[in-house]
Amino acid sequence: MSPLEFILVILVALVCGMASVLDERQFHRPIVACTLMGLVLGDMQTGIILGGSLELIALGWMNVGAAMAPDAALASTIAALVVIEGHQSIGEGIALAVPLAAAGQVLTIFVRTITVFFQHQADRFAANANFRGVELMHFSGLALQGLRVAIPTAAVAAVAGTHIVQTWLDAIPEVITGGLQVAGGFIVVVGYAMVINMMRAKALMPFFFLGFVLAAFIPDLNLVGLGIMGACLAVIYVQLNPAFHDSIVAPAPATAGASNNLDNELE
Repeated sequence: MSPLEFILVILVALVCGMASVLDERQFHRPIVACTLMGLVLGDMQTGIILGGSLELIALGWMNVGAAMAPDAALASTIAALVVIEGHQSIGEGIALAVPLAAAGQVLTIFVRTITVFFQHQADRFAANANFRGVELMHFSGLALQGLRVAIPTAAVAAVAGTHIVQTWLDAIPEVITGGLQVAGGFIVVVGYAMVINMMRAKALMPFFFLGFVLAAFIPDLNLVGLGIMGACLAVIYVQLNPAFHDSIVAPAPATAGASNNLDNELE
């Protein structure tokens, strides 16, 4: 890895870490983070494929109240490094991303605990009308969130592509890596189920199961074909479902008095 690539990798990881708390541009999502990592490392295609696979797993990951979701940003940046620079398979990257996301979840809780100090300090600055101090505390907490992802990513980038990464991967028993890959497949289903449950769209569950059945029993049908079929079924469902159409009310029959008045007006 060249020095320029190393710097760009750290910058991408820094942005992804900050985006995980800003939630505005969604740079922390796997499909975006892995694509950016592939772009700076010169293999954008692999980054997109890995990001798309991880996005299916992380689809239902979100912070609910005080419950912290697994860290998708840290898992995406390091997994992309291992796959692209370490010349590992997509499956190996997915297997590593799941425990990395769990470890990043603990690290996120630790960093958020530290940022409580910046919040209290910002309150003191606000009480004294020190707006520059408030801004400094906000940016300090944001920078800490960026470093939460940038520092581990930089550590892996320093040894990526060397025999050290391969030694680490070989040290993991096959039963663990295989189990993580199977668990990753289950997490995809759970992620979709969480999203559908939050949408309260129980009427769409048949389409949910139909997609998995078609994917399992028609191996030649790829995601493009499934997407086109899903779009067609969605159009048919909307056209046939009365809930998506305005009810047509029949006109009320004209009374005898109204008919006589109409006749008088016409005369």
